[in-house]
Amino acid sequence: MAHKRNTGPMMSSPRCGAKTRSGTPCNSPAVQGKKRCRMHGGAQGSGAPKGNKNAFKDGAYTKAQIEEYREVGRAIRELEASLRSLKS
Repeated sequence: MAHKRNTGPMMSSPRCGAKTRSGTPCNSPAVQGKKRCRMHGGAQGSGAPKGNKNAFKDGAYTKAQIEEYREVGRAIRELEASLRSLKS
């Protein structure tokens, strides 16, 4: 006698919906209480850290810092030109 599987609850559960590499939506069941399956970010511990410390900026690309980089570059070019004129 064949065993009947109770797949109804799993088949009626919400689907993940993340795009796969082929461009089709993922049809795996979403993790309980989440919108994605375990492979697409629904697993425990996945996602950005609390407070998203990865988004902090160090100030290296602010307008003021970029202008300072440009000024330093100009000064270096002027010094190199001065050295070249001294050599000749």
